[in-house]
Amino acid sequence: MYATERQGLIERQLLDEGRVAVVELSARFGVTTETVRRDLDALELAGALRRVHGGAVAIGRGSTAEASVGERTTLHADTKQRIAARALDVLGEKFRGSLYFDAGTTTAAVAGLLPGRLSETRGETEVVTHSLTLAPALAGADGVALTVVGGRIRGVTAAAVGAATVRSIQSLRPDIVFVGTNGVSAGFGLSTPDPEEAAVKEAIVRAARRVVVVADSSKFDQESLVSFAGLAAVDLLVTDRAPEGALADALADADVEVWAA
Repeated sequence: MYATERQGLIERQLLDEGRVAVVELSARFGVTTETVRRDLDALELAGALRRVHGGAVAIGRGSTAEASVGERTTLHADTKQRIAARALDVLGEKFRGSLYFDAGTTTAAVAGLLPGRLSETRGETEVVTHSLTLAPALAGADGVALTVVGGRIRGVTAAAVGAATVRSIQSLRPDIVFVGTNGVSAGFGLSTPDPEEAAVKEAIVRAARRVVVVADSSKFDQESLVSFAGLAAVDLLVTDRAPEGALADALADADVEVWAA
């Protein structure tokens, strides 16, 4: 295979997955890791990617890059629905208690399916969120008693942030929280680009009795600017495929249960 053919396939994988790893590309193409690194160097010079340790990411996947909630809603939509349906299995058949929903498109998918799942139970479930995107889907739903945490609304995520939001969350003790993340890695844990969003997410994780992270596999081995929780703080990761390599080992060491939808 010519170098231009390999590089074209690398670009296609970046479009599909947002990242590539040197070792995986070496095995895929049957070439040395040095050859793959030369391909990545050439593509970086052409402005097609950005090199990171162990591989490369698509342009715009830096530590502070963040798409708007509108842009992310249609990204991996089918995958997020599968993850959402699987994540709600954590409630069991007769759940009684309280839930907190973090902001995000995958958590929004979970929230959207919640009323249908609660219709199979009795009584109301206390639900709290700081997301203006999630709240309309839950307001007035049968079986849901909704509380919305206020604060300054960050336009990119349509979520409340700031000191008042954090204080409100710190006064809670929800039974289960569903948390989204921009990245999950072996060494850096869960991370997100914005410091204020990170502070809110950290408060949610600290408040919870049980932490359920919902994230598709494109978030694996990604590190955004701010870490808001270590892997040891997570009880369950619900995703579309099982992690591999160092991340899989780190999750096992942290005793994180993994469900693949």
